[in-house]
Amino acid sequence: MNTPFDSLTADHSLEFPGGYTRSVGPVIGRFLTELRDGRLVGVRTAGGRVLFPPVEYDTDGTPVTGEFVEVGPECVVGAYAWVPRPRPGHPLDRPFAWALITPDGADTAMLHVLDLGVFEPGAKPPKTLRAGLRVRPKWRAERTGAVGDIESFRPDVTVINAPVRADYRLSAGRALSRFLGGVAEGRLLGHRCGVCGKVYVPMKGMCPVDGVPTTEEVEVPDTGTVTTFAVNNIPDPRAPDVPFVSAYVLLDGSDIAMVALVAGLPADEVRMGMRVRAAWRPREEWGQTMANIKWFEPTGEPDVPFDDIKDYL
Repeated sequence: MNTPFDSLTADHSLEFPGGYTRSVGPVIGRFLTELRDGRLVGVRTAGGRVLFPPVEYDTDGTPVTGEFVEVGPECVVGAYAWVPRPRPGHPLDRPFAWALITPDGADTAMLHVLDLGVFEPGAKPPKTLRAGLRVRPKWRAERTGAVGDIESFRPDVTVINAPVRADYRLSAGRALSRFLGGVAEGRLLGHRCGVCGKVYVPMKGMCPVDGVPTTEEVEVPDTGTVTTFAVNNIPDPRAPDVPFVSAYVLLDGSDIAMVALVAGLPADEVRMGMRVRAAWRPREEWGQTMANIKWFEPTGEPDVPFDDIKDYL
């Protein structure tokens, strides 16, 4: 009769005290020596190819010539695998890629670490990661003659982010000042032309069609219709997320569309004719600025037919 018992477990370690020592030979040894000195070298085969990293024999079993060739330091990325969540034993503690790296002047590649910058754990591969990406080795300050002397490979610098700032003073004028004063009260004001009867929001003080001054104020609601729009993939501090949508919104009772952000739904669901309403910030944050309106978001009403907005595109 079997008697129940707990399963026994024990931890073990396999170790070579003092490390495992082996001779690397003249070919691999030359490669490691050059790594220690901050250089990449390959070896030429009898057929004229340059193997990197160097090995003693070509793929057909023919011994190499012993002619060493300095390659790189510029390299090109071939196949790669993105690692969104590095494990404790990985070479970097942030998302990175394993990649096949071929130095200029070489005909074969080496598997190594590709460092594309700092990303949050679980991040998706950046758009810059692709086959054909140009990279260079990042050398460690202290080198011992090992593949780890190259900390990682990093992309060539192709884009810089230079601070740009221009200070200037803008005089709003009477019409725009009056409009912004209305926005500070939660009202959207326009001017009606006495000749053509069109309502312009924001008010301009003059009708661009008839060229006459406008003085009759008209308050319009904060609802409108999207006439045209663009999906943007470049970050903007005013936008809630990327991608975001900037659109021309024809406010109800107005005859000219104004530019605004559209949010509250995925960017690919924004469409011409969609009904939207202004999303106002909390009243305590209001000032004489259009920033009082964060963006426009859907009202849920049926779309406006294209024929009704085609003259406002």
